[in-house]
Amino acid sequence: MGSEQRALRLVVTGGGTGGHTYPALTAVRALQARLAAERRGVDVLWVGTAKGLEARIAPAEGISFEPVATGKVRRSKNPLKLISPANVRDMLRVPWGAFQARSLIRRFGPDVVLATGGYVAVPVGLAARSCRAPLVVHEQTVRLGLANKVLARAATRVAVSSESTLPLLPESARSTAVVTGNPVRPAVLTGRPDKAVAALGLYGFDPSLPTVYVTGGAQGSVQINTLVADVLPWLLERANVVHQCGPANEADLHARAARLPADLMGRYFLTGFLGPELPDVLALADVVVSRSGAGTLAELTALGKAAVFVPLASSAGNEQAHNAAHLEQAGAAVALLGTVTPDHLRAALGPLLEDEPRRTAMAARAREHGRPDAAERLVDVLLSVARRG
Repeated sequence: MGSEQRALRLVVTGGGTGGHTYPALTAVRALQARLAAERRGVDVLWVGTAKGLEARIAPAEGISFEPVATGKVRRSKNPLKLISPANVRDMLRVPWGAFQARSLIRRFGPDVVLATGGYVAVPVGLAARSCRAPLVVHEQTVRLGLANKVLARAATRVAVSSESTLPLLPESARSTAVVTGNPVRPAVLTGRPDKAVAALGLYGFDPSLPTVYVTGGAQGSVQINTLVADVLPWLLERANVVHQCGPANEADLHARAARLPADLMGRYFLTGFLGPELPDVLALADVVVSRSGAGTLAELTALGKAAVFVPLASSAGNEQAHNAAHLEQAGAAVALLGTVTPDHLRAALGPLLEDEPRRTAMAARAREHGRPDAAERLVDVLLSVARRG
């Protein structure tokens, strides 16, 4: 009998938001599943910020977590504002974070390091380079984040979610780049429309009409909620609607919904939050109205959903607007940019709801941009550069 292979040792860094954290977690789970099939384990250490989302998610998922110091660069078109006291103070934290990260990496001895962006990825990624540990950088957005722009030059391989990101990479990094897509949680791809109807009691929905799913993320979006509420009677004459509005917004929207005509009420399901039902709701939806974060785009394109995007104007580097515009240019979505009014939303939704072939064509184009196997592709990259144990 041959000796059992030792566990692969992986350091993960990245976080602050779900857009950096959840793709990393999905990749970790895919790597664990891949190596478990080969009867090999994975020892994972997540290095992040003490106050970031990753500090809660990693321990909750049974992954060892260590915090390091880091600093946030507050962007501004005014160069003088880049040397603000807050920026200077945070930038002075970076060397200490790099020292902490180098110490952790030397002690853990990773076979490979995965960096998914966020400010914490910079000191950890640079520490990986100085310790000569293979570094894989993954970019979720169409544009290139600041952290990954820095790390791309130090990376062994750069994984991107879209071909359009490749020209934005530093020239020295382009030869190491590969398009993997953005990892999507497997559960999102397994939904069933009939389960959504049963779980949420959507028996008042009209099966002859398309279904619209409205979401502003887990906390909801006041902007999207207001737009939808302002067009609701018009919308319900043309579609069934599942509206996930965020817990803080639910009471006000229920009060507005109570004034709907009786014949339309049965087509409207309002909830503050969707949990395990989300994959089934996505399967039921013919059109999605949402923000356009990288994770949302990855899920909707993997599923092949027609979408109307209302980008978050305050997203870093205006990345949500770039994400939405990228798909709109391909005919795979509608992007409502700038100041958005109820009339804009009606103009975007009307043709999709009233013209099924148009809706189907947009969904097909969205699917062309989807990569449901992105996590497996990223695992391929990690294993291709990992030190052999």
